[in-house]
Amino acid sequence: MENEQQQVNWLIFDVETVADGDLISKVRYSGKGYSPEEAIRQYRDELLEQTGRDVIPSTFMLPISVAVAKIDPFFRLLDLAVLDAPEYRPHEITRRFWMGWRHYQHPTFVTFNGRGYDLPVMEFAAYRYGLSLPEWFNVNARSFEQARNRYNTSAHLDLMDLFTNFGAGKATGGLNLLANLIGKPGKTGIDGSQVQDMFERGEVEAINDYCRSDVLDTYFVFLRSRVLCGQLTIEQEQEIVANTKSWLETQAKDSPAYTHYLKHWGKWTAPEYGT
Repeated sequence: MENEQQQVNWLIFDVETVADGDLISKVRYSGKGYSPEEAIRQYRDELLEQTGRDVIPSTFMLPISVAVAKIDPFFRLLDLAVLDAPEYRPHEITRRFWMGWRHYQHPTFVTFNGRGYDLPVMEFAAYRYGLSLPEWFNVNARSFEQARNRYNTSAHLDLMDLFTNFGAGKATGGLNLLANLIGKPGKTGIDGSQVQDMFERGEVEAINDYCRSDVLDTYFVFLRSRVLCGQLTIEQEQEIVANTKSWLETQAKDSPAYTHYLKHWGKWTAPEYGT
């Protein structure tokens, strides 16, 4: 589907992360002699006891999977890739993510809750690895022109912000619900809370397959949001969806992620409105 001569207007992405046990040991348990593995386990246990969830804050996390879909001006999927396969090195994932955004002339990022998690992870990683991103951290521009301004949807469209009116409401059910509403798979046995344990079992490819599926869900929710905003008709959206499904079918023989996604593909039928 990709044509390097075509313009990329949006980059739809998702990030999966694993804990930096060495950093946790140094920052939270200085002097206790914990190994990285012990520090991660101790922190997860503490969080579980305190909050009922063992989700480690993003500042202690490293990107282990970043899947990115390139979208053209007509909302068509050009390509979907995971970065730095099959090595999945956090520093190289980070470099390729930001250099890709620069290479394609700063297309709009599209995420679901990326403002709250995915982009902070990638910003902290850029800081960690010494990358210079003046186009993104354009802090001397007028506030509404700054790329990181919450309301600058030309730089970053967070679909959760769209559906909650920038936090005024709630998007209970999240991306999973929005995908299911339009007949797409949503969560099918894996969610982000399992990624750390999967990584420790050596299931890095499975993590990246899961990340691809999340990006596909985000893409289809993005398409329906364009109908909502009047940028596509429902007929145009359905044509794009059908063409994308055909592309996935051609790729599925070499991709367990796409095979799994198509297996759980649902159906959406337009209602018949009365006159």
